[in-house]
Amino acid sequence: MTIRVVVADDQELVRSGFAMILDAQPDIEVVAEAGDGAEAVEAVRRHAPDVALLDIRMPRMDGIEACRAIHAESICRTVMLTTFDSDAYVYDALHAGAAGFLLKDVRRDDLVHAVRVVARGDSLLAPSVARRLVEQYTRPAPARPRRADPRLDVLTGRERQTLLLLARGLSNAEIAAELVVSDHTVKTHVGNVLAKLGLRDRIQAVICAYETGLIAAGDEPSGAGSPPGGGRPRPVSPPRR
Repeated sequence: MTIRVVVADDQELVRSGFAMILDAQPDIEVVAEAGDGAEAVEAVRRHAPDVALLDIRMPRMDGIEACRAIHAESICRTVMLTTFDSDAYVYDALHAGAAGFLLKDVRRDDLVHAVRVVARGDSLLAPSVARRLVEQYTRPAPARPRRADPRLDVLTGRERQTLLLLARGLSNAEIAAELVVSDHTVKTHVGNVLAKLGLRDRIQAVICAYETGLIAAGDEPSGAGSPPGGGRPRPVSPPRR
């Protein structure tokens, strides 16, 4: 099956470069390019793509508003293009429904990989990017003590452990090893966490873990979820129900 993609970026060279790379793949077709968020939304309406790559900073309508509009009226999956050091809107993009993030200097192979991952319904949760972004925009005041959040009261002890490990970037297999349970049991725990907390996917679970104080910016990750040097963004499959 061919993956249909819309690429939106106000920088023509970046936009055309991404489109050229993707269009060269036998299983990917770039059906439209857009120079701003409004054009991206219209392109999604017209072409019904599987994935939209959206630059966060664009004129007329930025990538966040475009992401919100696309998710309100279609099943198209969205990936945000960001320059981590300068974008201050990543947290809003997560809430708007973004399935993942790519840095603007992404490698060719990682760009293609990301589109395929998101097209199949997974989230792009890279410990080297997504966790840092979430930490940046959910960081509590330094002097504020960590308190239990009543939203987590609906979770069992094991489900709370699962949420904590999700926030640290672990895959299902790594969580299973950490908790000494089967992969099937982990899928059940993840599904229960998302359902009980009303979360759409694992990226929202990471946000929730930071918002509720279950994990704080600067907490040491367990180690299993962080590939050396950042590595390729980790695809994270939603639980099978």
